[in-house]
Amino acid sequence: MRFEFAGALPLADGRYLARSADAEERESVLVLQRIGAPVAPGRKRRRAREAEAEPRALALTRATAIRAFAPFATEDEAARWLDQACEAEDTIEVLAEEGLAPLNRALHAQAVAAADPSAQSALAPEGAERVLLGFGSGEEVAEGRFTEAREVDLGPRRSSRRRRHEEELRPQERVAAVLRGREQLDACETLLLRARADLDAGRTREAALQLRVGLEALLVELKGALADPGHEEDMATLHTRRSEAGTAANAALEGELSKDQLTQVEELLQLSERVLRRRRILRG
Repeated sequence: MRFEFAGALPLADGRYLARSADAEERESVLVLQRIGAPVAPGRKRRRAREAEAEPRALALTRATAIRAFAPFATEDEAARWLDQACEAEDTIEVLAEEGLAPLNRALHAQAVAAADPSAQSALAPEGAERVLLGFGSGEEVAEGRFTEAREVDLGPRRSSRRRRHEEELRPQERVAAVLRGREQLDACETLLLRARADLDAGRTREAALQLRVGLEALLVELKGALADPGHEEDMATLHTRRSEAGTAANAALEGELSKDQLTQVEELLQLSERVLRRRRILRG
């Protein structure tokens, strides 16, 4: 699968071998190529000049994710797979998230290696200018070409969990309220959002550590926030189970989480997100 993103990413062009973080350790190849990149300015400081009225052309970053772990025996087999995949929206969404996983891992590693807190955050499939799904020989797809490919739609018509969540919360209205100073963001929202990003990316230790402090902040900041039985019940459950978050975080400091601890982290994070979601919906 190939993604085309507007602008340049903080990663060098080239081919990157990646292994999945799961037990299967599936191998894939990530190929990055910057297209139409503007010439980098020299170090010498130049005088300001009159700006052009029209916007300047941006670079385009082409990221191709090659599933090296699942080669096809014949071209006919690959063609049948492509037809079947393009007919199922759920399959396209799964393939898109799978394809972006190594790129987002690389972006995270780049940010940490460069000690750059402002580096590129995780990319979403729907943020790409164009997405192609196809097949070809190894060298062919590595050079950005396919034997056969289809352009797939990952726009607003797809009802992914992320998109349903965004629509439910009406983020545009809240952004306006924050910018006008009519509303402030709670610390727990930022911390739990980071925990969700880490968990979705497979960074379970980081997720457990973020969850502990995010949950503690939520229990303080949202205490009595709503006169709603569901809110009070969920807050009571979180208060009762807060020790599970602490135990998981302590385990994360020593190494990997156990299966039961990972399940607890997932459950507590989902419950915390439900509390935040309910607060936002009921407040309107």
